[in-house]
Amino acid sequence: MERALRLCLGTAFLARLAEEGMAVAVVLLALDRTGGAAQGAFLLTAWMAPHIAAAPLAGALAERVRRPALFYVGALGGFAAAVLALAFLTGRAPTVVTLLAAGFGGSCGPVVSGGMSSLVALLVPEGRGRDRAYAWDSAVYNAASVAGPALAGVTAAVASPAVGVAALGVAAAAAALSAGLLLSGPAAPPGALAGAGPKHRLARGSVGPEDGPGRRALRTELRAGVAAVCRVRELRAVTAATCLGFLGLGGLTTTAVLLSAERGRPGDGGVLMTAFAVGALVGALAVDRLWPRVPAERLVGAALLGTGVALAAAATVPSPLLRAALFAAAGLCDGPLLTATLRIRADHAPAGLRTQVFTLGAGLKISAAACGAALTGLATADVSPALLLLVAAALQVAAAGLHHLARRGPTRPPRSVPNSRCPRDDPASPPPGL
Repeated sequence: MERALRLCLGTAFLARLAEEGMAVAVVLLALDRTGGAAQGAFLLTAWMAPHIAAAPLAGALAERVRRPALFYVGALGGFAAAVLALAFLTGRAPTVVTLLAAGFGGSCGPVVSGGMSSLVALLVPEGRGRDRAYAWDSAVYNAASVAGPALAGVTAAVASPAVGVAALGVAAAAAALSAGLLLSGPAAPPGALAGAGPKHRLARGSVGPEDGPGRRALRTELRAGVAAVCRVRELRAVTAATCLGFLGLGGLTTTAVLLSAERGRPGDGGVLMTAFAVGALVGALAVDRLWPRVPAERLVGAALLGTGVALAAAATVPSPLLRAALFAAAGLCDGPLLTATLRIRADHAPAGLRTQVFTLGAGLKISAAACGAALTGLATADVSPALLLLVAAALQVAAAGLHHLARRGPTRPPRSVPNSRCPRDDPASPPPGL
């Protein structure tokens, strides 16, 4: 693995460690300082809500800036500043001030999720090497989803919840520094990326005359990014399917806790989610070794279907050990889904819109998960936990069917983007600059 790719994955891990840990850390902090979890729930809502609006804007700006180092360092630095501010403000400052800080941090979130993944396509040329790189990127994401909550929980227990949130802020700040090294330091590829010409240097972020996002109005470019996701068949299919799947998985943590409590083991909810996360990590790592030649489009349907079947079985078994094993199996199937999704976005995003496609796809998924969490919370009073889990499982199966149907539709190139050919359609087209 090249040095630049290793640094990119390390940067992504630090940033995602902070993002994944915040869901636990901010609730623990609010509980510690206010005596209730209500403010923590409001902060999480403010943290996730801006993703859908900020995602296309973040992607468009990343494509337009001439100095991507400043953009990524600024976005990750703002993310870190918001986390550190919440460590101080939560439970002390007026609620509106705390919510504004959380909203600012959430606005930087699309760069942490989709933005960092889009850099992989600029570091590794299309083909087997890029598939392997995205398998590692997916594994990094799943590793952060295991380590982030664990770091927040352990630090809160050993020191205090405020120290736990501050530790996540330090990790995000380290990611900002690492991004600066990646994009403008000695780790950056000397001259060109993956065969790109001198106008595609990573450190300077210039773009060629054909890509030319700087020549188009920002408003036009924002429409073009949305049009790309809607009109390119493979992008449309994977976005619709993963959003439907995440609508079901958004409330999985709540459902796991309630299901365990109903069956007399209230402490097993965390065990189930840890098993799911570890399974997803193993599944992401296994993609490269076990299914290296399976097309990403087939992996999406198989992953969604396998996740749904495993969760449905977990809703019916009485044994706690077997339930944990089935949650791990569900995670094992879910792990390859992210890898396949990243590969599809990289291969089919139109030239000059790749980063926007990544950030928009990630923002839509997070928003769908937030809706799923809210719907699960509203349904807990009237619906049994087992039925909630069956509904989540059914949504995974439905998402697999939706992906199959959506792939049968036509591909319609976005009319507002000149030269919007996909890299797979034209092997000679160079990867776009940042």
